[in-house]
Amino acid sequence: MTADSPASPSLFSRQMLICVFTGFASGLPLYLLINLLPAWLRSEGVDLKAIGLFALIQLPYTWKFIWSPLMDRFTPPFLGRRRGWMLITQVALIASMAGFGVFLPQQDIWSIAALAVGVAFFSASQDIVLDAYRRELLRDAELGLGNTVHINAYRLASLVPGSLSLILADRLPWPWVFAITALFMLPGLLLTLSVSEPALRAAAPKTLRDAVVMPFKEFISRQGWQGAAWVLGFIFLYKLGDSMATALATPFYLDTGFSKTEIGLVAKHAGLWPAVIGGLLGGAWMLKLGINRALWVFGVVQCVSILGFVLLDQVGPDLRVLALAIGFEALGVGLGTAAFIAFIARSTHPAYTATQFALFTSLAAVPRTVANAATGYLVDALGWTPFFLLCTVLALPGMLLLYKVAPWGDDPPAQEADAPAGRS
Repeated sequence: MTADSPASPSLFSRQMLICVFTGFASGLPLYLLINLLPAWLRSEGVDLKAIGLFALIQLPYTWKFIWSPLMDRFTPPFLGRRRGWMLITQVALIASMAGFGVFLPQQDIWSIAALAVGVAFFSASQDIVLDAYRRELLRDAELGLGNTVHINAYRLASLVPGSLSLILADRLPWPWVFAITALFMLPGLLLTLSVSEPALRAAAPKTLRDAVVMPFKEFISRQGWQGAAWVLGFIFLYKLGDSMATALATPFYLDTGFSKTEIGLVAKHAGLWPAVIGGLLGGAWMLKLGINRALWVFGVVQCVSILGFVLLDQVGPDLRVLALAIGFEALGVGLGTAAFIAFIARSTHPAYTATQFALFTSLAAVPRTVANAATGYLVDALGWTPFFLLCTVLALPGMLLLYKVAPWGDDPPAQEADAPAGRS
């Protein structure tokens, strides 16, 4: 795939600034669901089993590839195909995120679960259109830098529900906390209203074959059935152990004896900045290592870093150990995610990047939803230390699959886009 322009991408450009806003708007709803919502439920006396089951509310992230073709096919009657859907999803997110404040966890747990599913659906839908907008906005030469900026802004969004909102929860009623958190979606909405619709690179699909069937057919024909199965299995398993280990992170910190303010000030910051640094370092190191070697090296760090939670559970509420354990784990996540996203991007065909990317990221989200739903039961049955040791073991199958999908140093050449049959 050739670049649209020989000019090198610049970090200080309008396109990169837009990627900051898209990343922040994309990350905020997810971190509300995985950080703020469990903290609210736990502080209101909801048991860990129920909180663990709340991981299932994120199922829309795993199924978003099903309705993503519809957002390509149909155009809202205002703002255009991309900006119209961006506005719809962002308005829905502001309303639904603030809506948690009208419920009481002990009395309205099923209503809270239903609303959380709605937030996840609107968030996953926003991700679809933001990914498409970003792909159409950036030149080919800007895709690597643009996605790095987007991912790091995505992580920075965790500062709101994972830090600021927790601090506010010690001082304000929960309805105010959720309302204030929802207002942080406004920068994304203002971006939608202020930017222009990206230039149309391809006509909107007009048939089910063009929108749905061809991307799947191309992937199977390129990889073969067995090769496709190896790739999909790897995408599912590579982040499984790490995802399960952090599924109940906030309840774990609370059970260890830390206050919500301590979690907000120490734990979240100790996790955020190493993850950002890890992502940036991972992107730089991949230029020298190659994607395959990076998956091996970063995967080992990602796996070993889970053991930091074992140390924290054994030591108890020590803020220094908390910062060290979470910082190390977050560094592993940042490194592993940088290589993992690069692998996913490499596994897509340039002609079908949007649909195939949605499919692969949906599959990668399965552990965060289905598998994580069992974490509350596992902790209840095993205790925290055996649970984290189990998560470390579950990280190994994904590493073993690297022998099949990413042999050491055997990076394949870049894909070239052929004109697909049946594509308009």
